[in-house]
Amino acid sequence: MSKTGYVTHAAFLEHDTGAGHAERSARVSGLQPHLEACGLYSELDLREATELAESKLGRVHDPNYVASARRRIAAGETLLDAGDTAVSSGSWRAALLAAGGAVSSVDRVMSGEWKNAFLAARPPGHHAEFDRAMGFCLFNNVAVAAMHLIDEHKLERVAILDWDVHHGNGTQHAFEHDPRVLFVSLHQWPHYPGTGAASERGLAAGEGTTLNVPMGAGSNDRDYLDSFEKRVLPALDEFAPEFLLISAGFDAHERDPLSGTCVTEAGYAEMTKLAIQSAEQHAQGRIVSLLEGGYDLVALQESVEVHLGGLLQA
Repeated sequence: MSKTGYVTHAAFLEHDTGAGHAERSARVSGLQPHLEACGLYSELDLREATELAESKLGRVHDPNYVASARRRIAAGETLLDAGDTAVSSGSWRAALLAAGGAVSSVDRVMSGEWKNAFLAARPPGHHAEFDRAMGFCLFNNVAVAAMHLIDEHKLERVAILDWDVHHGNGTQHAFEHDPRVLFVSLHQWPHYPGTGAASERGLAAGEGTTLNVPMGAGSNDRDYLDSFEKRVLPALDEFAPEFLLISAGFDAHERDPLSGTCVTEAGYAEMTKLAIQSAEQHAQGRIVSLLEGGYDLVALQESVEVHLGGLLQA
């Protein structure tokens, strides 16, 4: 059996964000044919995501928000926030499957069935706050996975590495008081959503377990890898996580329309390699990577290819 799981579901394509929306179904539907063409798809252990029970979202979200989102989607609303989080009749199931896919992935890695896994899901999650949707995100999938590892698997130290070009505000806020979760983010600064200054280091008991590494517009592979080696890896070494979750946005790519940074596939391949080495040292190699952003379809497909190639070789 493959040591790298690949979790997705056809229902992710039913989350209809409307014509012209950057976070569109082709982001996920285009991955399979690309991975088949490059020969990686057959090496992965393919599984369908399963829905998360609504009650389990209460670990990171206000139950009133969760119930409100369900009602509003059922009522036919097409926007869950004042900005760009578009929804359709298929969005509720897709969101439960995205969160459930995160949980089932970490369960399989914890059981030893898989060494690592990639979740090709939408809607993404890292902007979703405790009580509201934001930035294309309904529920914070990576935060749900982290709390599942803590509550169900009794882990004491979980790290979340977020290299999406946009700061993961929802994830930071979910854990900024919690010393059990290290949140590390490399993101363009200044940029949407406006959070993620280097001075934001966590609060109260969680002070020091948030590390923001702002990257200027124009930052390239060398800039990212320099920050990775000098800032990210030492933080992971000090924290020594028992599990590594990756919010794998690929929108820092030089061709992405929503960023001003200049990362290439080679940069993502090297960051993947370094993350794997850290997980091998501290977390028995246990990694689950969750798709976040990435809006140029070719850049996304090629970046996911090198990312999965690294996970398969781990």
